[in-house]
Order: sequence, then structure tokens, then C-alpha cells
Amino acid sequence: MKTDIEISQEVDLLPIKNIAESVGLAEEHLELFGNYKAKLSFSAIKELEDRSEGKLILVTSINPTPAGEGKSTVTIGLGDALNKIGKKTVIALREPSLGPVMGIKGGATGGGYAQVLPMEDINLHFTGDMHAITTANNALSALLDNHIQQGNELNIDSRRVIWKRVVDLNDRELRQVVVGLGGAIQGVPREDGFDITVASEIMAILCLATDLENLKARLANIVVGYTFTLEPVTVSDLGVQGALALLLKEAIKPNLVQTIYGTAALVHGGPFANIAHGCNSILATKAALKLGDYVVTEAGFGADLGGEKFLDIKVPNLKKAPDAVVIVATIRALKMHGGVSKNELGKENISALVEGFSNLHKHVENMQSYGLPVVVAINQFISDSENEISTLKELCERINVPVELTSVWENGAEGGEELAKTVLQVIEEETANFRTIYQSGMNLEEKIEAIVTKIYGGNKVLFSKKAKNQLATFHKYGWDRLPICMAKTQYSLSDDPQQLGRPADFTITIRELVPKIGAGFIVALTGDVMTMPGLPKKPAALNMDIDSEGNAIGLF
Repeated sequence: MKTDIEISQEVDLLPIKNIAESVGLAEEHLELFGNYKAKLSFSAIKELEDRSEGKLILVTSINPTPAGEGKSTVTIGLGDALNKIGKKTVIALREPSLGPVMGIKGGATGGGYAQVLPMEDINLHFTGDMHAITTANNALSALLDNHIQQGNELNIDSRRVIWKRVVDLNDRELRQVVVGLGGAIQGVPREDGFDITVASEIMAILCLATDLENLKARLANIVVGYTFTLEPVTVSDLGVQGALALLLKEAIKPNLVQTIYGTAALVHGGPFANIAHGCNSILATKAALKLGDYVVTEAGFGADLGGEKFLDIKVPNLKKAPDAVVIVATIRALKMHGGVSKNELGKENISALVEGFSNLHKHVENMQSYGLPVVVAINQFISDSENEISTLKELCERINVPVELTSVWENGAEGGEELAKTVLQVIEEETANFRTIYQSGMNLEEKIEAIVTKIYGGNKVLFSKKAKNQLATFHKYGWDRLPICMAKTQYSLSDDPQQLGRPADFTITIRELVPKIGAGFIVALTGDVMTMPGLPKKPAALNMDIDSEGNAIGLF
């Protein structure tokens, strides 16, 4: 069986100019990165403003398991399938982070015969967006510490600096560090720490900004710390928003690539969904909507995280709600949610499938609660038995949700045709009546309680003493009217990754709140979710190499 990298390297890529032309983009609107990658110029984005928008299809999933769900693969395969049956379709995806690529989770370019290409470039340095975000973030750290060193005109309390440095790798050693050691000329000693780049507020800002001026305004609103009198200090106070925007002037432009089948794909931005809002950029999604009659996009991790944040954080900024939601599941993963261990998943187990279906059922209910039509996509594996497939279809029929098998990993566009037809039928027959899960007038506690009780299925929210004090502070500054971005484990509807399926009667504890005023939301930290992941015992990097001709080896 061929690996993903072997499949991708056998594809004769089309010049990116041809891909652009297929969706009505002139070559003059491209900024080329070789023959197969390009950025959309500002003139292209401007030219697209007057075009009408296509239909938006959001792909999300059940809570992920080690068994795999294949959400990105289905997203790409569905886009290819829609094009194959004659519907002009554009795909909008997030960029991969080097942390998961070199660690355990893998990249974000799909798999098998449903991939965006060139996959090795996209999974590694791509067009440099991650580096630009890392540089902007750390430039702010350097400018902030320099301000404190050079007299501290703003009276910043170095013990209350909340802005962290970042690196786009999983490096647990950097979670907590001390900086400024070595004497007076080396800086002011203080505790610091690193997040992974995709957890940076600048990543969230890049993905929510609507243009350069909006980018600069959002950067200006970043809170970096507090004064000795507990007043917030912003980037605007430091006067460096212009410099940060300058570092991001190229990174803000969406990236254009292609799938194995030549479908246009805009791959741009990559905030994690368990610690950030988990969606690709507003600019990329908006451009895709102008270029295609249909747009297939995804949200990170399960519908309780990426799906919820797409609808409650991204949609109000995008000003366009999905016309349909596709929830991806595998029989293997559902059996794992039903209590089966990973090494037993190849055996037929109807009772475990029925038990694990409760997880999928909850996610269907959640997406329907937003007033959106839902389709279930069963990402088929060779180990799935006919009894298991018929059982899952019957379970979906009982809750009156359309369901289709998909085999895009193995069969590419052809393996997604039935799913594509069902999604089109649902869009034509059911009208989305979008509504948010909470209202903007609610305070932070009410919004958190709405997410916990309505989306997660919990019955109570507890706030730590620190979180309670922060709630009072945020209310003082009017920040309590902002949306909530929950930082929670992706593996469970609860904040305990061991509680699979559909847990009930559980409590979510909010241990800390982090203001992301530039991004325009408040992050609520739950459980032990970390903003700097660590590497596994045997990282994926151990399998990677390069041959004498510069070809990547072992990259999935």
C-alpha cells in the first residue's frame, strides 16, 4: 500500500496559473511561489468583492480518537467529488503546524487520494506564514521587554506580563522559563513561557482580520500585561502595531494550491481548535465563496470545539453561515467511543457501535441546534463489516439524519460522489435558519454555561478563585461582552479526555481566563489542556528523511 507522500509525488501537478484560471482568477492577481503555490494579491481580494457568494459547507466530526476519523480527507474528497459531478467548488483549509507534523498527530493535507498538493511543502514551511506569525509574536515580546528595561514609562508590572513567546514546534521544555538573567544590562528578570505558534493571539487575529486596517486595529488591542495599578497595557500603548502589521503584510494573503484532482484550494491560517478557535482565515473563506458556487471548509477537531467556534466566533465575522454541516465519523472511532480498545477495532462489535453512536448523536443534535441541516459522512475502512455499516445507517435513520458512506481516501473523487449528491440535495431541500448558541448580551458566565450545558451536555460550571477574580476584572473593562473560546480536551465532550461516548452529569471547571482582545474573544482554560504541547516517545520526525535529489521521505 502506497503512503500519502508516495501518492502525492506521483501526481503531475498543474501550473498554479491554470488552477487560478479555472476559478476565474487572472495571473496578474497571483504572487507566485514557484510553479505550484501562489498567494492572492490584495488586488485579487479587492476585485472579488463585488462577486456573489456561493454555498458554504462546513465539515466537522465526532470527538477524535486514536482510531482516526479523516475529517480533512473527507473535506478534500467532498470538494473533489462536487467538482466531478459538475459543481464549481473551492476548498478552504487551515495550514498545518510543524508541531503536530513532527510529533504524532500528522499534517493537515488529507490522505490517500484526497490530498492538497504539494503536500510536503504545505506540511513544512509552505509560504512562510507560520514564520511570519512567530516573528511578529516574538518581536512584540522583545519590544515589550525592551520597554521595561529602558525605563518602563508605562509602569508595567513585570510579574503581570501575560504575553508569551512562541515557537512552531512541540517543546515542553519551554512551557515555563525565566528570562532576563545575567545582570542589569541583560534585562529585567521575570518568569515567562512559550506557546506553540498556532496558539498565539496573532494567529487568531490573522485568521479573523478582514483587511490590513482591521489587522492593525486588532493588533493594537492586544493586551500584553498590567501596570502596577492593575490597568491593562496594550500594543497600542507600546505604539508598535504598525511594525507588527508590517511583518504580517504578506502572511495575511491567502495561499492557493490544488488537490490531486486539480480542485482549487485556499490553505491559510491554522489556529488549533482545542486552545484557539480552530478555523482558517476569514479572507481565505471569503475569497473561496466568491470564486466557487460551493465552498467546502473544515473546523478543527470535533463539533464541540471547532464546530462550535466556527459558528459562534467565525460566522459573526465572516457574516455568512454554513448552508449545511457534514459530520464525519468512522465505525472504528465509534466503537472506541463504545469502549473497545484500539487493538480490538478490527473485530465486528455491534453493541460497542451502538453505545459509541451516542457521541455522534450528540454532535448531530448540537449542529441542528444552530438551525443548520446536517449530513453524516461515514469514512469507510476495509475492516468495517456489512452488519456494522447497516447498523450505523439504521441508527442515523432513527434520528432522521441523512448518511452516506465515503471512500475518498481509497477512491478519490469517485469515492465521494454519493456524499456530494446527498449534501446538494440537503442544501436544495432544507433552508438553513442559523442562530447562535448564546447571545452577545450575555455575560461571560452565562456564555460559558450555555456552551457547557447545551453543547457539551454538562450540568454545572465551576470557576476557580483566579477565574472569579478575572471575571470581575473583565467586567470592569467591558470585556465580558466578547465571545468565549473554550480551551478544552478534544477527546471528550467533557474536560476529562478519558470520558468517551456521551458523558452525563459532569462538571466543567474553568481554571483561568485569558483576554484575547485583539482577536475579539476570551479564552477559558479547562482541565489540563496546554498551549504548548509535548512530543511523544517516538515522534514522527524519526521516520523523516530526504534523498539525494531533495525528495521528502517518510512524511506520512
